Amino acid sequence: MEEIILIIDDVKERMEKSYRDLLHAFTQIRSGRATSGLVDDIKVDVYGQLMPLNQVATINIPEARLITIDVWDKSKLHDVDRAISASGRNLNPQNDGSLIRIALPDLTEERRKELAKMARHKVEDHKVSIRNIRRDGNDQIKKLKSEGVSEDEIHARQEEIQKITDNYISRVDDALAKKEKEIMTV
Repeated sequence: MEEIILIIDDVKERMEKSYRDLLHAFTQIRSGRATSGLVDDIKVDVYGQLMPLNQVATINIPEARLITIDVWDKSKLHDVDRAISASGRNLNPQNDGSLIRIALPDLTEERRKELAKMARHKVEDHKVSIRNIRRDGNDQIKKLKSEGVSEDEIHARQEEIQKITDNYISRVDDALAKKEKEIMTV
């Protein structure tokens, strides 16, 4: 019986991680407002290794459409500038020799739709992940039949895993609706 509880706890924990990963992925999708999430995980080649930008600089949002990056080691300004430009996030950094500024232009309707579509793709990937976790949990519980666990208990626990899955799928859908509203708001 305790093994079943451990399986269900593991399923909940893994689904929560998947949900948290989705929320983190959403911070990297631009909406109408600047956020540090747009740049903080960009990898910068400094001191012979790749480090996230938030570990080599201070990232500030002084205005709704402006990100400033204050690199701690000024000799690495060019490396940070290059990493931002090469990140594939359509960001155009302006390096003035002591501070990097990224001005975010207004989003066009076409770009907003493209970002909403990107968010939907991320959601679908995470839904698949949650469903795979459900399948793994159900498979682990089915294996307990050979250890003397009754059919009724197995069926009840599979229903419990399905309820947990439905809850996380609902939370993911709610997060998508919120993000799409944020993206489409002008």
